[in-house]
Amino acid sequence: MAEIGKGVTAGKLAINVQKRLTRAQEKVLQKLGKADETRDAAFEEMLANFNKQMAEGTKLQKDLKGYVTAVKTLHDASRRLQDCLADMYEPDWFGKEEMDTLAEDTDTLWLDYHQNITDKSLVCLDTYLTQFPDIKARIAKRDRKMVDFDSARHHFASLQKGKKKDEAKIAKAEEELGRAQKIFEELNVELQDELPALWDNRVGVYVNTFQGLAGHQEKFHKEMGKLSQNLNDIMTKLEEQRVLKKGGTAAAKTGDGAKSDETNHSESASSAPKSSVTNGSDGELPPGFVYKVKAIHDYAATDGDELELQTGDVVLVLAFDNPDEQDDGWLMGVKESQWFQKKDISAKGVFPENFTQKI
Repeated sequence: MAEIGKGVTAGKLAINVQKRLTRAQEKVLQKLGKADETRDAAFEEMLANFNKQMAEGTKLQKDLKGYVTAVKTLHDASRRLQDCLADMYEPDWFGKEEMDTLAEDTDTLWLDYHQNITDKSLVCLDTYLTQFPDIKARIAKRDRKMVDFDSARHHFASLQKGKKKDEAKIAKAEEELGRAQKIFEELNVELQDELPALWDNRVGVYVNTFQGLAGHQEKFHKEMGKLSQNLNDIMTKLEEQRVLKKGGTAAAKTGDGAKSDETNHSESASSAPKSSVTNGSDGELPPGFVYKVKAIHDYAATDGDELELQTGDVVLVLAFDNPDEQDDGWLMGVKESQWFQKKDISAKGVFPENFTQKI
């Protein structure tokens, strides 16, 4: 037998047991159709809305937690990828310091994004859902008190209809009915005020949750886009650095070969810079030749030092005499057709790299 806890007397325990038995009997009679049941269609609609609202809120909480977990996973993956790039990036490569700063900024951005959606979306939703257990418990209590009220009502009615009326029992039953009715109606009125307000409140919660999430997403992707562009620029510069070094090395080797065989060149050829190279299939190439590109868009020159391009033109890219003079996204070159016709290096000019394609 269960031990009676502190503050719970044998009398109270007996009363609670009796209440449960009475309620069970009343529910059986109602199911058998031998006793009528208090029904409230408006409250039942409120109850259906409450259950729907609680289920939707719980699902939203679960899915939002899953999203936050996914963001944390992506953050970890991004950090590992950035660390990998930082470990591989050699000190003499272009933008080493910028690359280290970029990795730190990317990590900070992920941290801020994760923290913002946790604090301002998930915590708000968690707070919203904390009120449901209390209201659910009071709804259950209302249902029990409604059964008590029905039981007291039926007991009072049966005493009144009895052949031998015991006025003392009838008075006591009437008093119990009044008490049961008061308790039930107080709970009922409170819930009828709270449930519609709670149902209406869900719209504001959903708006705040998704509006906040959308705002943080927009800010995160905007800032991440800038960092991605910076990374792309660094990689572009690194590739240009590699190409220029490769071209410089090839030009130096060719220049050394030209010195040893200068008696076989004409006077004009022997005076060419060390960077000049030759190609058996294309003939002699201009000094400082690096590689060829093909114009994929027309480009109208806007300055005297620029090269005008027509789609399909082949351009021989040349190394800048002074690398510091090269602007980002611009190359120096001479059209292949002009070079082989006139061998005139003065026809060279600068042009935008993104108007061409390397061949």
